[in-house]
Amino acid sequence: NTPGLISNNGCPELKKEDKEVLDLAIKAVQFETAKATIRTASYAVLDKIADIMARYPDFVLAISGHTDSQGSDTANLALSENRAKACLEYLASKGVAAARITAKGYGESKPIADNLTAAGREKNRRVEFELKPKN
Repeated sequence: NTPGLISNNGCPELKKEDKEVLDLAIKAVQFETAKATIRTASYAVLDKIADIMARYPDFVLAISGHTDSQGSDTANLALSENRAKACLEYLASKGVAAARITAKGYGESKPIADNLTAAGREKNRRVEFELKPKN
């Protein structure tokens, strides 16, 4: 319902600084070890995402949870799903309509780094946020 660019299918384009917040969240949202409990240090970036959602009412947010390869596939899939849902629940508690958010866990199936190193495993333990126009 909000006018935007033809190149973006008529939808408004996200501001550069808003894209940067979403990219930062991949590194900034942290959880207690082997749990879906969000660490309090992560609230600031999640609050920024809630603010972005308020400014872009015609957009939806896809949250995807990921883990490293430590542990069983089943446990990692459940952990990634629970972490994505924890982010959804936090954003909903800040006034974002849950109907505008999807949360899915991918476990260890989509690594972005080598799971053979501690640094790689740390990068693979992440939650990603993708803001896109409603269909």
